[in-house]
Amino acid sequence: AIMILECRDSDSPLSHARTFVDQYHREFGFELEGRDLLIDDFRVRAIVPGATPAPPPSVPSLGAPPAFGSCRAYFENGWETVSTYKFEDLKPGHEILGPAIIVQSISTIVLEIGCKAFVTADGDLDITVQPKKHEDDVHMDTSNEDQKVEIKEDPVQLSIFAHRFMGIAEQMGRTLARTAISVNIKERLDFSCALFTNDGGLVANAPHIPVHLGAMQSAVRFQVEYWNSEGREGINEGDVFVSNHPQLAGGSHLPDITVITPVFHEGKILFFVASRGHHSDIGGISPGSMPPHSTNLEEEGARIVAFKLVKNGKFQEKGITDILVNQEYGGTRNLKDNLSDLRAQVAANNSGIRLLHQLVEENGLDTVEAYMHFIQHNAEMAVRHMLKDFAAQHGTKTHAIDYMDDGTPIELTINIDPDSGSACFDFEGTGPQILGNLNAPPAVTYSAVIYSLRSLVGQDIPLNQGCLAPIEFKIPHYSILNPSDDAGVVGGNVLTSQRVVDVVLKAFKACAASQGCMNNLTFGDSK
Repeated sequence: AIMILECRDSDSPLSHARTFVDQYHREFGFELEGRDLLIDDFRVRAIVPGATPAPPPSVPSLGAPPAFGSCRAYFENGWETVSTYKFEDLKPGHEILGPAIIVQSISTIVLEIGCKAFVTADGDLDITVQPKKHEDDVHMDTSNEDQKVEIKEDPVQLSIFAHRFMGIAEQMGRTLARTAISVNIKERLDFSCALFTNDGGLVANAPHIPVHLGAMQSAVRFQVEYWNSEGREGINEGDVFVSNHPQLAGGSHLPDITVITPVFHEGKILFFVASRGHHSDIGGISPGSMPPHSTNLEEEGARIVAFKLVKNGKFQEKGITDILVNQEYGGTRNLKDNLSDLRAQVAANNSGIRLLHQLVEENGLDTVEAYMHFIQHNAEMAVRHMLKDFAAQHGTKTHAIDYMDDGTPIELTINIDPDSGSACFDFEGTGPQILGNLNAPPAVTYSAVIYSLRSLVGQDIPLNQGCLAPIEFKIPHYSILNPSDDAGVVGGNVLTSQRVVDVVLKAFKACAASQGCMNNLTFGDSK
């Protein structure tokens, strides 16, 4: 449901329908075909015009008031020495040119470069803001590569962009929680949202669900490779992809469905945005699609390797319904929630696209792309420094082993290069895959390692692909951490992942192990 305002320019009911469709497309990024529009309720707001207050009298300019001091402040052009003023010392007619700082008893006003503050007759500040101009990238024009200016990394801008990227991912999460319908996503908040470079490298992942952290990048990169391979349709504007297969498509377990949207500009893919949400049911042998006794992947629900959920701007409801319903062990028991939550995930991605375009318009495409890579490099160097420090204190080789409840070992040997700060995480010795569902796909191991490394780094860095750049993985095929394509994995995502974290932290002598389980509880019936 979407609230729309009355169309004042037309008395036709169709104008309300057009307004609704336009707003729906802006919110969700696609259109639903063959659907009737229903008016759920209408509200009437009355406006009673009152007396128009007289405008305040104009006052002559008194020029700049005397400053009570000065300080150093950082603006877009770098550090500036600026004058500081007390608000209570200002009189009507005083003018202050930026950059400047005006101090009140309960707040501080920062006057940007090129802005002007004028004190009105009522004692208010009338601030004129100078429009911002970009020299490095005008109107997002990327056609002339020769005109690109080298952008140097600035530590203050690095922090600002890191928070901007994270803020976009968090806003995607708020949109998803607001537009979803299931308890799992709307109230339990079992979802994650993230931004990626055009090659699928993770830039910022909002701190939602740790087991999603490293896995989503694998899912995005698989879709890029899959759809760009020979004989495929390619990636086109208006497409949205969906997948959940743990072993083949970078998923974690089948209930976690990933929705991926490319961000286009002038026919070129700039970025990707993605959201992963845990759906309450996608079929399988038991309600909730978290069967405790499943022995293969088919028993755990619908398997989606690659599908265009939205194609040419049209939501493919029939296609995704067929996938979710037509399963050997029974389809989804709650299709309406599945479809609603998938639409909500598309809407979340669409909000991220809008905010990314705004960020590019504000700062220029070259700057945004540069700081995406700067942020990844910053995370990479932080992990490398941590590994070097550990090697200097404890040696270049460390080892840990722990066991599942059935005795299956999870063994890890870490070899660190003290010069480069790179490391090899070798899981040789880990037990074979089991005839059950505690197997974990490689993406879950990546998530466990990236979470552990981020926890071990002694500084505040955004969690992104840079954390794994120094790491080489060796995970034996057909082990519990790298099972066959048809092995059951639904429990590995919520249990084995915890034990992998315990093993990594044990290897780094960081802390005692937890109970090695997420304490999962599933209840429900066929209805």
